[in-house]
Amino acid sequence: MPDLTDDEREAVIAAIKEKLDRDRYPLSPRLAPLRTALAKLDPASAPRVLKDRPALPEAPPWARSGKRVRR
Repeated sequence: MPDLTDDEREAVIAAIKEKLDRDRYPLSPRLAPLRTALAKLDPASAPRVLKDRPALPEAPPWARSGKRVRR
């Protein structure tokens, strides 16, 4: 971890936040290292990850066959 002054640390945090906010594809995997770095630099401002998402409902049997239905 580099030894940063408070001003430098705040500037890095602001730059990461701006990059994440302005990116065209904010959920892209290429931004994961930036989110991880932000969580290490400023845990309070890092986006929260939803861990306890409810399970998706099970698809009906006709939808699980993999065959397309022609109408």
